[in-house]
Amino acid sequence: MENAPISDALALRATASAFDAQRGKLPVVGDPHLSPDAVAVARQISELGKLITDLGDEILFRATHQNQAPHTARVITNFAAAVEPAGEATSALGAVADQLTFLNQTESMRDQPDARDARQAAVRVIEEALATADAALHDGANSLYAASATVSPLSVRLQAARSRSTTAAPSPGFPPPDATTTAAATSDRIARGR
Repeated sequence: MENAPISDALALRATASAFDAQRGKLPVVGDPHLSPDAVAVARQISELGKLITDLGDEILFRATHQNQAPHTARVITNFAAAVEPAGEATSALGAVADQLTFLNQTESMRDQPDARDARQAAVRVIEEALATADAALHDGANSLYAASATVSPLSVRLQAARSRSTTAAPSPGFPPPDATTTAAATSDRIARGR
């Protein structure tokens, strides 16, 4: 059984999207809608565990076949490499859950000076752990997206379409407009229109 490069590239991209989705679910300290709570963090730890299982399944699926395509080793390597950032994010969320438990247990003592200092330290640990999880998931997603492009590069038609896109990078022959020049031109047009 041989996997086509396009199907492997799509699997890598789908997994990268799963990393991005997990990153989007991370709690945010101070945000009332995404504020860390122990139940949501525990659910996300479980979801990351499933993501790690999915990575293992992707590796296993490709590694067990005798007739591997030339690109398959790279695909296996990239799925295997993605386990590390997923694990790092999971570990960081474990630290968040631990600190949230501490904050819940010390809620009644929050006005005592020693408890207040310890609680402030716990919030800093939570912020650092969430930043670690965010960076790990970001790195994992970017790595998988890049791997997808190397397994099955963009088609010639897609590359041509992207080059014609209005969002494509400007040609190297023209320097980018200066912010002050653009602002001056805009204000000049506004003044002339009056």
